[in-house]
Amino acid sequence: MTHLVPCSWLSGMSSAAQQDFALAFLGILFEGAPFILLGTLASGFIEVYLPKGVMDRFLPKNPIAAVFMAGLMGAILPVCECAVVPVIRRLVKKGLPVSCALTYMLAAPIVNPITALSTWKAFEGPHAWVMMFSRLILGYALAVGVGLIVSRCKPAFILKAGVIPTEDQEIKASDCCEAGKCCQHEPSPQGDRVVAAFRGTLKDFVDVGVYFTIGVTLTALFNTGIAPGVEWLDGLAKSEALSPVALMVLAFILSLCSTSDAFIAASLDKFSWGAKLAFLTFGPMLDLKLLFLYQTVLRKWFIALMAIGLVLSIWIASMLWQKLLFP
Repeated sequence: MTHLVPCSWLSGMSSAAQQDFALAFLGILFEGAPFILLGTLASGFIEVYLPKGVMDRFLPKNPIAAVFMAGLMGAILPVCECAVVPVIRRLVKKGLPVSCALTYMLAAPIVNPITALSTWKAFEGPHAWVMMFSRLILGYALAVGVGLIVSRCKPAFILKAGVIPTEDQEIKASDCCEAGKCCQHEPSPQGDRVVAAFRGTLKDFVDVGVYFTIGVTLTALFNTGIAPGVEWLDGLAKSEALSPVALMVLAFILSLCSTSDAFIAASLDKFSWGAKLAFLTFGPMLDLKLLFLYQTVLRKWFIALMAIGLVLSIWIASMLWQKLLFP
C-alpha cells in the first residue's frame, strides 16, 4: 500500500513553524474566500440574468469617455481585488468592452468608498486626507491609462481564448431572434434560471479558487519567512529611489486586501509618504494572489507587460509626489 508522506520542506519545519504557516494560510484564506464567493456568486447571476450588451447602456458611446466612466464604477459597485476578477469574466462575455473591463478591474479595489474610508481612518492626523485623495487619484489615473492603451488592442491579444465568446456561442445565444423580434418560445422557469446561476457560480468558484489557493499558499510561506525580522527594510527605507520599490515588493508578497492594507502602510514609520503611496497603489492592482487570479482571464505576456508598466509608473509617480508635497 502506498503511503502519503509530507513534503520535505514541510517535514523539516519545526512544529512552531508549521503552526505559524497554518495560521497564516488560514488567515489569508478566510479573509479572501468570502470575497471570492461573493464575486463568483455575482458572476453566476450576471451570466443568467444580465442581458448581453446591457452594460453599454450605462457607458458613453465614445470609447474614450467610456474608459473614464468605467474607472468610477467602483464607487457604485465597490469590490476588492479578490472579487472583481470573476465578475470581469462574465461582464466581458456579456459585451463589456475589454478596455472598460480592465479599467474597472484595476480601479474598483481603490476607487471605492470602503477603501477611501479605511485609508482615511488608518492615517488619522494631518496627512489623512492627503493620503486618501492621493491614493484615489493615482489609482484612477493608472487604471484609466491602462484602459486607454488596451482600447487600441484587439481582445484576442489580451484575453485568454476561453473568456472571449466565439461566433458559434453568439449565434446560439441569438438563434431564436430575427430582425429584432424573438420567436415565441416559452421562457425558462424561474427555478431553472436560479439553478443555472448557481451552477455558473460553482464553476467559477472552483476555477478561480484553485489559483487563489496557490497564491495564498505562497503568500503564507513568504509571510512566515519574513515575520521573524525585517531588518533589511530599514536600510532600504533611507533610499529615496529604492524605498518605493521595496514597499511595492512587500505589497506584492503580503497580498493584503485593499480594505485593510492602509493600516499596515500607516505603521511603516521609517518609510516616506511616497513609498507608502506606492504600497497602497500597487498592492490592490497586482499582488501574489492576483498574479494567479489574472491568469484565469488574461494572457501571461500581457500580465507581464502590465506589471512592468505599473511598477515603473507607480515608482515615478510616488517619487514626484514625494518631492512636490513633502520636499
